[in-house]
Amino acid sequence: MGEPMWVNVVATDPVLEAGVTSALLGCPDIAVVTTRERAVVTVLVVDHLGREALDAVRSVRAGADRPEVVLVVPEVEPAEALWAIAAGARGLLRRREATADRLTRTVLAAGEGDCTVSPDMLDRLLAAPTVPAGTLASNISDRERAVLRLLADGRETGEIAQELCYSTRTVTSVVHDITRRFRLRNRAHAVAFALRAGML
Repeated sequence: MGEPMWVNVVATDPVLEAGVTSALLGCPDIAVVTTRERAVVTVLVVDHLGREALDAVRSVRAGADRPEVVLVVPEVEPAEALWAIAAGARGLLRRREATADRLTRTVLAAGEGDCTVSPDMLDRLLAAPTVPAGTLASNISDRERAVLRLLADGRETGEIAQELCYSTRTVTSVVHDITRRFRLRNRAHAVAFALRAGML
Protein backbone atom coordinates (compact mmCIF):
# COMPACT_ATOMS: atom_id res chain seq x y z
CA MET A 1 0.00 0.00 0.00
CA GLY A 2 1.34 3.45 -0.96
CA GLU A 3 1.29 6.74 0.88
CA PRO A 4 -2.16 7.95 1.96
CA MET A 5 -3.78 10.85 0.13
CA TRP A 6 -3.63 14.10 2.07
CA VAL A 7 -7.06 15.64 2.52
CA ASN A 8 -8.35 18.60 4.51
CA VAL A 9 -11.90 19.56 5.46
CA VAL A 10 -13.41 23.05 5.48
CA ALA A 11 -16.88 23.74 6.88
CA THR A 12 -18.63 26.71 8.45
CA ASP A 13 -20.27 24.37 10.98
CA PRO A 14 -17.73 22.73 13.34
CA VAL A 15 -20.07 19.78 13.98
CA LEU A 16 -20.29 19.02 10.25
CA GLU A 17 -16.53 19.45 9.91
CA ALA A 18 -15.95 16.98 12.76
CA GLY A 19 -18.38 14.47 11.21
CA VAL A 20 -16.75 14.61 7.78
CA THR A 21 -13.28 14.40 9.33
CA SER A 22 -14.31 11.37 11.38
CA ALA A 23 -15.70 9.63 8.28
CA LEU A 24 -12.46 10.21 6.38
CA LEU A 25 -10.25 9.06 9.27
CA GLY A 26 -11.74 5.57 8.90
CA CYS A 27 -10.08 5.14 5.50
CA PRO A 28 -6.42 3.97 5.56
CA ASP A 29 -5.87 5.50 2.11
CA ILE A 30 -6.60 9.02 3.42
CA ALA A 31 -4.64 11.19 5.85
CA VAL A 32 -6.61 14.18 7.16
CA VAL A 33 -4.42 17.29 7.49
CA THR A 34 -5.10 20.83 8.68
CA THR A 35 -6.00 23.64 6.30
CA ARG A 36 -2.47 25.04 6.79
CA GLU A 37 -0.90 21.87 5.40
CA ARG A 38 -0.58 20.76 1.80
CA ALA A 39 -3.57 18.74 0.61
CA VAL A 40 -4.36 16.83 -2.58
CA VAL A 41 -8.11 17.20 -1.99
CA THR A 42 -10.14 19.72 0.01
CA VAL A 43 -13.64 18.75 1.13
CA LEU A 44 -15.87 21.83 1.32
CA VAL A 45 -19.04 21.43 3.35
CA VAL A 46 -21.43 24.27 2.48
CA ASP A 47 -24.95 25.24 3.51
CA HIS A 48 -26.01 26.39 0.06
CA LEU A 49 -24.54 26.05 -3.42
CA GLY A 50 -24.59 29.74 -4.24
CA ARG A 51 -22.09 32.36 -5.24
CA GLU A 52 -20.19 32.19 -1.95
CA ALA A 53 -19.68 28.44 -2.29
CA LEU A 54 -18.57 28.77 -5.93
CA ASP A 55 -16.12 31.52 -4.93
CA ALA A 56 -14.77 29.19 -2.23
CA VAL A 57 -14.21 26.45 -4.83
CA ARG A 58 -12.34 28.88 -7.09
CA SER A 59 -10.29 30.18 -4.16
CA VAL A 60 -9.21 26.69 -3.11
CA ARG A 61 -8.37 25.73 -6.71
CA ALA A 62 -6.31 28.92 -7.09
CA GLY A 63 -4.19 28.10 -4.02
CA ALA A 64 -0.50 27.26 -4.25
CA ASP A 65 -1.08 23.49 -4.21
CA ARG A 66 -4.23 23.62 -6.39
CA PRO A 67 -6.03 20.82 -4.52
CA GLU A 68 -9.03 19.14 -6.07
CA VAL A 69 -12.36 20.04 -4.44
CA VAL A 70 -15.21 17.83 -3.27
CA LEU A 71 -18.39 19.74 -2.37
CA VAL A 72 -20.87 18.43 0.18
CA VAL A 73 -24.17 20.30 0.02
CA PRO A 74 -27.66 19.87 1.50
CA GLU A 75 -29.37 19.79 -1.92
CA VAL A 76 -28.34 20.52 -5.49
CA GLU A 77 -30.14 20.91 -8.78
CA PRO A 78 -28.55 19.76 -12.07
CA ALA A 79 -27.99 23.36 -13.19
CA GLU A 80 -26.22 24.09 -9.90
CA ALA A 81 -24.11 20.98 -10.39
CA LEU A 82 -22.94 22.41 -13.73
CA TRP A 83 -22.03 25.71 -12.04
CA ALA A 84 -20.01 23.80 -9.43
CA ILE A 85 -18.17 21.70 -12.01
CA ALA A 86 -17.48 24.79 -14.12
CA ALA A 87 -16.04 26.47 -11.00
CA GLY A 88 -13.64 23.55 -10.57
CA ALA A 89 -15.32 21.02 -8.24
CA ARG A 90 -14.29 17.40 -8.89
CA GLY A 91 -16.90 15.81 -6.66
CA LEU A 92 -20.41 16.74 -5.59
CA LEU A 93 -22.41 14.95 -2.90
CA ARG A 94 -25.65 15.70 -1.11
CA ARG A 95 -25.28 15.47 2.67
CA ARG A 96 -27.79 12.65 2.93
CA GLU A 97 -25.67 10.62 0.45
CA ALA A 98 -22.34 11.35 2.13
CA THR A 99 -21.87 8.07 3.97
CA ALA A 100 -18.31 7.30 5.04
CA ASP A 101 -17.89 4.86 2.14
CA ARG A 102 -19.39 7.17 -0.50
CA LEU A 103 -17.45 10.17 0.78
CA THR A 104 -14.09 8.39 0.82
CA ARG A 105 -14.67 6.95 -2.67
CA THR A 106 -15.55 10.42 -3.99
CA VAL A 107 -12.48 11.97 -2.34
CA LEU A 108 -10.13 9.28 -3.65
CA ALA A 109 -11.61 9.61 -7.15
CA ALA A 110 -11.15 13.39 -7.06
CA GLY A 111 -7.53 12.96 -6.00
CA GLU A 112 -7.02 10.72 -9.03
CA GLY A 113 -8.55 13.34 -11.34
CA ASP A 114 -12.01 11.78 -11.75
CA CYS A 115 -15.23 13.77 -11.42
CA THR A 116 -18.04 12.23 -9.34
CA VAL A 117 -21.68 13.27 -9.03
CA SER A 118 -24.69 11.36 -7.74
CA PRO A 119 -26.12 8.85 -10.27
CA ASP A 120 -29.57 10.47 -10.35
CA MET A 121 -27.97 13.86 -10.91
CA LEU A 122 -25.90 12.47 -13.76
CA ASP A 123 -29.03 10.95 -15.30
CA ARG A 124 -30.76 14.34 -15.18
CA LEU A 125 -27.72 16.11 -16.65
CA LEU A 126 -27.55 13.62 -19.50
CA ALA A 127 -31.30 13.72 -20.16
CA ALA A 128 -31.04 17.05 -21.98
CA PRO A 129 -30.73 16.86 -25.78
CA THR A 130 -27.14 16.63 -26.93
CA VAL A 131 -25.53 19.47 -28.80
CA PRO A 132 -23.23 18.65 -31.72
CA ALA A 133 -19.69 19.86 -31.06
CA GLY A 134 -19.07 23.25 -32.60
CA THR A 135 -22.75 24.09 -33.15
CA LEU A 136 -22.84 26.85 -30.54
CA ALA A 137 -19.30 28.06 -31.16
CA SER A 138 -19.95 28.59 -34.86
CA ASN A 139 -23.19 30.50 -34.28
CA ILE A 140 -22.16 32.90 -31.57
CA SER A 141 -20.27 36.18 -31.51
CA ASP A 142 -17.12 36.90 -29.49
CA ARG A 143 -19.18 39.20 -27.25
CA GLU A 144 -21.73 36.46 -26.57
CA ARG A 145 -18.94 33.96 -25.90
CA ALA A 146 -17.31 36.33 -23.39
CA VAL A 147 -20.60 36.87 -21.57
CA LEU A 148 -21.27 33.10 -21.42
CA ARG A 149 -17.81 32.41 -20.01
CA LEU A 150 -18.37 34.91 -17.21
CA LEU A 151 -21.84 33.47 -16.56
CA ALA A 152 -20.20 30.05 -16.23
CA ASP A 153 -17.92 31.57 -13.58
CA GLY A 154 -21.01 32.55 -11.60
CA ARG A 155 -20.74 36.29 -12.25
CA GLU A 156 -23.73 38.59 -11.84
CA THR A 157 -24.92 40.96 -14.60
CA GLY A 158 -23.24 44.01 -13.03
CA GLU A 159 -19.92 42.19 -12.63
CA ILE A 160 -19.99 41.02 -16.24
CA ALA A 161 -20.78 44.54 -17.43
CA GLN A 162 -17.91 45.98 -15.41
CA GLU A 163 -15.37 43.40 -16.54
CA LEU A 164 -16.30 43.65 -20.23
CA CYS A 165 -16.90 47.43 -20.14
CA TYR A 166 -20.52 47.04 -21.26
CA SER A 167 -23.68 48.48 -19.79
CA THR A 168 -25.82 46.15 -17.68
CA ARG A 169 -28.52 46.61 -20.30
CA THR A 170 -26.17 45.30 -23.01
CA VAL A 171 -25.29 42.22 -20.93
CA THR A 172 -28.98 41.54 -20.24
CA SER A 173 -29.72 41.91 -23.95
CA VAL A 174 -26.90 39.52 -24.92
CA VAL A 175 -28.14 36.85 -22.50
CA HIS A 176 -31.72 37.34 -23.70
CA ASP A 177 -30.64 36.98 -27.34
CA ILE A 178 -28.73 33.76 -26.61
CA THR A 179 -31.57 32.16 -24.66
CA ARG A 180 -34.15 33.15 -27.30
CA ARG A 181 -32.06 32.09 -30.30
CA PHE A 182 -31.25 28.64 -28.91
CA ARG A 183 -34.61 28.23 -27.11
CA LEU A 184 -33.05 28.00 -23.68
CA ARG A 185 -34.98 28.42 -20.44
CA ASN A 186 -32.63 30.59 -18.39
CA ARG A 187 -29.00 31.52 -17.72
CA ALA A 188 -28.12 28.19 -16.14
CA HIS A 189 -29.58 26.39 -19.16
CA ALA A 190 -27.48 28.64 -21.44
CA VAL A 191 -24.31 27.72 -19.55
CA ALA A 192 -25.23 24.02 -19.63
CA PHE A 193 -25.85 24.29 -23.38
CA ALA A 194 -22.44 25.93 -23.90
CA LEU A 195 -20.69 23.32 -21.73
CA ARG A 196 -22.32 20.47 -23.64
CA ALA A 197 -21.25 22.07 -26.90
CA GLY A 198 -17.64 21.98 -25.69
CA MET A 199 -17.25 25.76 -25.85
CA LEU A 200 -16.58 26.43 -22.17
